[in-house]
Amino acid sequence: MATFAVGDIQGCFTDLLRLLEKIKFDWRKDKLWLCGDLINRGPQSLNTLRYLFEHRERIRVVLGNHDLHLLAVAHGAASLKGKDNFHDVIDHPGNGDLIEWLLDQPLARYSAKRRQLMVHAGVSPQWTLKQTLACSDTVQATLSSPGQRMVFFKHMYGNMPDQWSTKLQGIERLRYITNAFTRMRFCYSDGRLDMLSKASPSRAPTGLKPWFELPLAIEKQVQIIFGHWAALNGRLANRRFQALDTGMVWGNRLTALNLKTQRRTWVKAL
Repeated sequence: MATFAVGDIQGCFTDLLRLLEKIKFDWRKDKLWLCGDLINRGPQSLNTLRYLFEHRERIRVVLGNHDLHLLAVAHGAASLKGKDNFHDVIDHPGNGDLIEWLLDQPLARYSAKRRQLMVHAGVSPQWTLKQTLACSDTVQATLSSPGQRMVFFKHMYGNMPDQWSTKLQGIERLRYITNAFTRMRFCYSDGRLDMLSKASPSRAPTGLKPWFELPLAIEKQVQIIFGHWAALNGRLANRRFQALDTGMVWGNRLTALNLKTQRRTWVKAL
């Protein structure tokens, strides 16, 4: 039995199948961790979700920013944007089970046995592991409540507040948590989030550092597995961090990480 983590699929369903075949993935005994952004921008969002839902007992997912956007649109709390192409999911008459499944997914998952944490984009520099999981639980509880999630989706979009405080309440607390888990790349030296730059670390704007280069409160024994930042191209790969978004949707690669052996396998875009 093996457990693999896979970076952002973003609707590249055929490439996911190619990758699973290459690693000889066996649904009867293996497990799959997914770093979020399951859908959007790629050509087959609906097929991707239907396939993952079919195998949901062997899958562990964290939500990414594209997944949350899909949920907001599906609830009528947001509109499709110009580059969105998950119309097939929204228009599918049987999408209810898929939406409900996504609503049950957290923003962070942790394996105490392996001391491995999976998130989509990153972890706030101020959070310990305990705080990280508690913050994920806060958003997950909101998504589980029909009334609360509608309010959340309507006010989810925005870049402020950009600094963590235990005094944050309500939608401001939820928005900061969501941005840290699903959108951030760079931070200021004081830990404030920057929501604008998408460059590679070598082209970091003045005053900004990648979030993983700041002193982090989260325990050093924890390995953080994440996606989201395609410009990293997977070059961050060590016992502390594993960046798995290798830009398949942009014509690059889709990557799987064996969580035990730390071996990476990828397929190139056709």
